[in-house]
This record gives sequence, C-alpha cells and structure tokens, in this order.
Amino acid sequence: MQNRRRRMRNDQFKNHDIFEKFCFTPYQMHQKKGDYFRFISSGFIHGDFAHLLFNMLTLYFFGKVLEEHIFSQTQYVLFYFSALFFSGLNTYIKQKNNPDYRACGASGAVSAIIFSMVLFQPWSIVYLKFFIPIYFILFAIAYLVYSYYMSNKDASKIAHDVHLWGALYGIAFTLILRPESLSIFKEQIQHVPFLK
Repeated sequence: MQNRRRRMRNDQFKNHDIFEKFCFTPYQMHQKKGDYFRFISSGFIHGDFAHLLFNMLTLYFFGKVLEEHIFSQTQYVLFYFSALFFSGLNTYIKQKNNPDYRACGASGAVSAIIFSMVLFQPWSIVYLKFFIPIYFILFAIAYLVYSYYMSNKDASKIAHDVHLWGALYGIAFTLILRPESLSIFKEQIQHVPFLK
C-alpha cells in the first residue's frame, strides 16, 4: 500500500498530458496566439516534489510577511500573479522560436517575493539550503550575479533568466507600490551588523 501511494505521488509529477497542457512553451504560445494563460498556469505545475516543496516553503515564509505587513491582500495577489507573468516575459521573447523549450514552476514569482523582502530587511539572516546562514543582501547579490551568468549559458535546464527577471520585477513592483521602501532600504543598509 505504501509503495502504491509513493508511486501515485510520483505519477502526478510525471503526467505528460497535464505538463504539456499547462507548461510554459513560448514557441507554442507564439504560434497559437491564444495560449498566453501559460504564463500563469506554468506556475502551478512543478517538475518534482523537491521543486514544489522548495518554492512553497520559500513562498510561505517570505510571502506571509509581505502579505501581513507590507501589502494588502489584494496587492499581494496582484504582485504574485503579475510576477508570474513578467518574470517569464523575457524568456518568452528569447525562446518564442524554439520548439524544444519548456519550463514550469513558480520560481519567478518566488524570486520577486524574496527580492521585495530584501528592501525591508537586507541584514536579516536567511538559510541557504535550509542550514547555511547568510545575510539576506549578500545572498541577493550573489543570486543576481549567478542567475545572470547562468542565464547566458545554454547547458542548464533551469530557467535562470526567469529567476533574474522575477527578482528585478519584485524590486520594481515594491518601489512603485511602496516608494518609502527605498528610504527604508537606505537606512537599513547603513547598519552593517558585523561592523558594530
């Protein structure tokens, strides 16, 4: 019975029909002109359980703070769904003539949420791989550099450019809706904890 349950869980991530129907496929979206829902639907399917778990845990811990203390619920929902769209827009433009490109997951929107939080708590501690402590601002800079570097390499199957554009969108959205976040960031960034 336990093996059957495990097999059923794995089958949900390997359902080819569902994946093909909802994943992010710029070529098909460009050809059909009506499949733009995939900007959003691809954020609700993931490659495997680890992919889903990482995104949802990150979304829960960072998104909860944004929803309760920074944005209204309506603004937060708008932020999340618009981040799904805008984080994939550059990839759509780059890959619209590539019939082999496919992507899935909420990583672009999750990146937007993480980088929105950086503006408010740059010196907070985050845990890389859940156990390596690192200052939020240092993680953010390394993440941007890494995403930019990897997005220019074709070898990886990870959509690093979605992470990069999601991060930039998160900063832009927050600065527009909460312009005081820039002043908060400037004030916070001056108080370097390891120089006290």
